Amino acid sequence: PRMTRSRLLALLAIVAFGTVAITATRTDQAPSSPKPPGANYKAPAFTFNKIADGVYHAVGTGSLVVMSNAAIIEGDRDVLVVDSHVTPGGAWALREELKAITPKPIRWVVNSHFHFDHSHGNQIYGPEVEIIGHEFARAQMVAGKSQDSPAREFFVGGIPATIKTLEGRLAAATDEKTRTQIQEQLAVQRNHLEGVNAVTPAPPTMTLTQKMTLHRGGREIQLLFLGRGHTAGDVVLYLPKERIIATGDLLVNGTSYMGDAYFTEWIQTIETLKGLDFETVLPGHGAAFTGKEKLSHWQAYMRDFWEQAQKFHKAGTPWEEAAKLVDLRGQAVNYPNIRAAGITPNHAMRRAYQILDGVP
Repeated sequence: PRMTRSRLLALLAIVAFGTVAITATRTDQAPSSPKPPGANYKAPAFTFNKIADGVYHAVGTGSLVVMSNAAIIEGDRDVLVVDSHVTPGGAWALREELKAITPKPIRWVVNSHFHFDHSHGNQIYGPEVEIIGHEFARAQMVAGKSQDSPAREFFVGGIPATIKTLEGRLAAATDEKTRTQIQEQLAVQRNHLEGVNAVTPAPPTMTLTQKMTLHRGGREIQLLFLGRGHTAGDVVLYLPKERIIATGDLLVNGTSYMGDAYFTEWIQTIETLKGLDFETVLPGHGAAFTGKEKLSHWQAYMRDFWEQAQKFHKAGTPWEEAAKLVDLRGQAVNYPNIRAAGITPNHAMRRAYQILDGVP
């Protein structure tokens, strides 16, 4: 398929650094296990932003395509990690670089949901590590849906075209600085493609339907399903004592992918989330933030989108045309990237029409 500008930007985007305190990553440690495919990169791959004692938000530096953030929760004897990134190479890099933060082993990995960019690093973990997820997430992964989904196609399907574009730019470049920059981008994307091709989805080994609580020394870790939203099985991690939540893509620092969404239920799930006593949010994408204001912003965005989608659907407008006409500029005060009508990607309108047509 033809490479779209939005896909190219998504593939080349580098996740912004967080605004909370940064812990430096030591890069001179010898790895404890062989590198999986897609783990060739210039360290560090992550910045570990310290949120509280033993709690970190791991954000990609851009030297390795990891796509999603990770939350790190240190217990008395071991470590829990929320989300395993887009490839085994990303998960491997996190595990190795985490040794500069704590000597404790990773014993628990939580998949916030089944999407490829949060679960396709699972395979690097051996039988001593429990992978926890919602029952729906396990079912989707067992059925192959993390590998075969609109989300994966939207974000990963264009990697070969991105590489070809960069190769063309490299051939046309004349000054050495530009050539060096393009060569670095090419190395990152070629490594990413190698990692993507090496994925063997490993579904959760332990599942929940509503709630699971872990007690690791003096730390209480709650895993909660509050309702359908980004997918039908989004798990939120909640630390009641520290007043911290990790939200996966149920709530990100920006707008979330909506190709598997349940729009009206998502609005209500965010309302339920507001009822938790928290101060700090560790999102699946973007920098950590404090307060509950962004929850209301996201609800307003979805209400606006859903109302317009219903009108287009009722009028018989094809979803492809509706995606070009939807106008969310009223939300631009909270989402500055919205500068024109039709800024919402096709996946959102396509999904809205599926729901309105009665497709589960």
